[in-house]
Amino acid sequence: MPQDFRATIALLIEREARPVDKYGHQPRLYALTRQIGEGSTYDDDIVYAAAWLHDIGVFIGNRPEDPEELRHWDHVGYACERVPGILDHAGFPREKIPAVLDAIQTHQPHDTPTTIEATILRDADILEQLGAIGILRNVSKVGRDTRFARFSDILPVLKKSLNDLPGKIRLDRTRELAAEKIRLLSAFLEAAEHEAAGNLF
Repeated sequence: MPQDFRATIALLIEREARPVDKYGHQPRLYALTRQIGEGSTYDDDIVYAAAWLHDIGVFIGNRPEDPEELRHWDHVGYACERVPGILDHAGFPREKIPAVLDAIQTHQPHDTPTTIEATILRDADILEQLGAIGILRNVSKVGRDTRFARFSDILPVLKKSLNDLPGKIRLDRTRELAAEKIRLLSAFLEAAEHEAAGNLF
């Protein structure tokens, strides 16, 4: 009986995702890729593997603990070194592994993907940084991430996402999905500044 590589990958990420809230990003991201890719022709195996494994280098236990080392940590490089072994062990088709690595290497907003699979993944990752989920993911860092000691440290991050990310979206379907998320994030930022009245420390 062939090995179910999807279940094997998901179980590995469930075990390794630390803090535990980081686990939710992977299934949400994959669900977004399915929405974005609906009606398009692409290899879903490649997108699935890349969506579930792209952030393995940001988990506690995989990334450095020293703050200075962490500041210069290449989590994408780490992922690309580790992922081939994971996929091979999971029974993933070997001929598709280079495409998975390509998608992982170009999944960040500043990257330039050249395949439909990589573009779908990158667009989905941008969507995850907008809307209510984007707000939750960022606010949860306050007090536990050395970069964000106060709520006031997070507002500039959310503003940058609102200002920069929509223009980096590549696919029309993603723009459709982003519209409501952009409106929500904009309304949240406006409300936060109004309610804080200059006292968001």
